[in-house]
Parts: sequence; structure tokens; C-alpha cells
Amino acid sequence: MKPIADPKLDHKALVRESYDRCAAAYERARRQETAPALSLLMPRLPDGARILDVGCGAGVPVARELARRHHVTGVDLSGEMVSRARSNVPAGTFIHADIMALDFPPASFDAVVSFYTIFHIPREEHIELFRRIHRWLKPGGYLLATLSDHDEPAYTEDDFFGVTMVWSGYSLQTYQEMLVQTGFALLDTTDLGHGYADAGAAEEHHPLILAQKQKEVTR
Repeated sequence: MKPIADPKLDHKALVRESYDRCAAAYERARRQETAPALSLLMPRLPDGARILDVGCGAGVPVARELARRHHVTGVDLSGEMVSRARSNVPAGTFIHADIMALDFPPASFDAVVSFYTIFHIPREEHIELFRRIHRWLKPGGYLLATLSDHDEPAYTEDDFFGVTMVWSGYSLQTYQEMLVQTGFALLDTTDLGHGYADAGAAEEHHPLILAQKQKEVTR
């Protein structure tokens, strides 16, 4: 773990290029995983729900599982990941883009999911992301996302599937406050592992939050 020494480092370019380079290895590590965390969300959705997957990666296992019953739109910064997602989940719609450069009509989705992604977006953009997600969700829609436990300014690691990767995030308490501020009710908070099958990987834990859009934003 290395603090960012160069203030001009383009975090998003690094994430995009690194995931392009490690896409094959990352997909292999995720392909055999199930998506048990979706059990918090799936019973709450009717068949045919419209779901946005932010940071869909290669589409496995999350988009693949969602697409069995629902209409899935995935967004990823990595073009290589999007290409793999289109192959792995033919029923889904996948967009190669920075989620912060996209917009969708209000009330487009019944749910938004985001696994192991938000901490790759510069943390200064996180509250705006939550505002956008709130707008994109139908009244009563759900957000299911992995976040961070601790306040962590941007840092890099040099051997994430053989590439350099960047992370940043806030504390879980700060995220909970952000979500309430932007109009969500917090329904459940649990713990999730690192999400890929690698016996040699260090054990990791990420908070997983289920939140629901309220009809009115409380200030």
C-alpha cells in the first residue's frame, strides 16, 4: 500500500488501463464464484426488474446471476471487461464508460448494484454518485453496494492481479451518513469477502450496504 505521491496521477486512467491488462486473470478468479450477497436483494424484486450494475467487470458472477430473472445494464470503465461481459452475459446490455460521465432518465431502474467498484472511483466523487443513483432509481428502489470500512485517501498497490491499482474511500459511518443525506433509508449492513477465488489472497472484508430510495429526500 503506497500513498499517492503524484497529485497529477490520473486515477481513472490507471484503473481503466490496469483492468484492461488484468481482465483475463480477474475474470478467471471471479468466474467460479457465486453471488451470495445478492440474496439480500433478489427476494425484494419482481421478475423482469431493471437493474444497473456499476462496475460490472466481465459480468461474472453478478450480472450473469441477475440476468436469469431481470433486465441488466452494466457499466464499466474497462473496454476489455465490457467485451468479456457481452460474451458472458448475452442477455445483458453493457456500456463502456465512466459512470460519472453517464446519465440515465430519472426512475430508470428498480435497483442498482455495485460490487468492488466504488473505491476505485476518486472518493471526492462518491456523494455525487449516490445522488445520481438516487435520481436513477424508481421510488422505493434499492442500492446494494460494497463500500469501505476506513477513511483511506488514495493509495496504490503494485500487485493486483499483476498490475498497479488505485483505491480511495471513506469510513463506513461517513458512507452511511452520505446515503441518508442523499435520500436513502439504510436497510441492512453486512460483511463481504474479497470476491475472488484465490487461496493465496490475503483475507479481506468489505462492508455491504442495502439501502432503499425514499420518496422524499430528507435534509
